[in-house]
Amino acid sequence: MLKKGEIKMIKKMLKDGVSKSEIARRLGISRETVRVYAKKPDGYIPVMTKTPIENLVDPYLPHIAEMLTTSKDENLHIPTTVIYDEVKRLGYEGSLRWLQQVMQKYELRERAQAEELVRFETDAGHQMQVDWIEFPKDGLSAFVATLGYSRVSYVQYVTDEKIETLIECHLNAFKYFGGVPAEGLYDNMCHDRREEMPLG
Repeated sequence: MLKKGEIKMIKKMLKDGVSKSEIARRLGISRETVRVYAKKPDGYIPVMTKTPIENLVDPYLPHIAEMLTTSKDENLHIPTTVIYDEVKRLGYEGSLRWLQQVMQKYELRERAQAEELVRFETDAGHQMQVDWIEFPKDGLSAFVATLGYSRVSYVQYVTDEKIETLIECHLNAFKYFGGVPAEGLYDNMCHDRREEMPLG
């Protein structure tokens, strides 16, 4: 089942004259799926029943951050393959490539070198991390909210980053998570500044 934002993307691209085959290619879905949702009325809201899936790397992020900080303090370089072997020993079941991608996403090496505090462990219900991911080619943005404790994420695709849209995304995220965290950590919202603000 597609999310509300993905359905809006299909509608927008159809209005822009993009073919169903091209939409299917861009979104990584079948042409039949595009055809089905193209027939849905404007404003159609899908019922989301899928349980969020935790990133396999996330439980090991604090340990990885500690390894990188220690190696930096000792003026050593620790290869990703060594980190991979260590987290595998601790129970990690993912691939080396996926581990590399997650480390790049969080910029763990850069943050350790810059002596930034790498925070991944927060109390349950305390913090929600929020970010925009932009897709300029398609004129779309993805609102991504991740709970600091469980690392469960909510993603919503939108066509603008207006404050009204941001508020709507927050409300949808709170509904999806089943509550409101105490604070939000915002990245890439205000010219790449990281800011914290109370929510609850």
